[in-house]
Amino acid sequence: MAEAGGLSTSGEIHTDWRDQIRAGADAAGLDVAFVSPVTDHAASDDCGVAILGVEERPFWKDHKGARVNAIRNRTLIRRADIVVVRFGDKYRQWNAAFDAGYAAALDKPISRCTTRRSPTR
Repeated sequence: MAEAGGLSTSGEIHTDWRDQIRAGADAAGLDVAFVSPVTDHAASDDCGVAILGVEERPFWKDHKGARVNAIRNRTLIRRADIVVVRFGDKYRQWNAAFDAGYAAALDKPISRCTTRRSPTR
């Protein structure tokens, strides 16, 4: 079975930037498959225990979720033809930085998505 390629998005999850990129691709008539990490906080946090079983201690619950998400995200980046990364202004973007570094190590084309700012800012 051939691996799906396409465009992988990574980074900030608090705005609709992924939807804007999809809409732009649709408007341009581009046939692009989009993949991304789980962007729902609760679902992302709970994926480890949902798949691997309940944990009593919060540390291990978080650890399981982080590991499952890391496997998913690395797989999506490895299969992608191009990776778009957005570094948000509000939170530290450790995961986005890691994803960008991983994509660079795989020699994937990377595009950084930024927010337009006024020249006075």
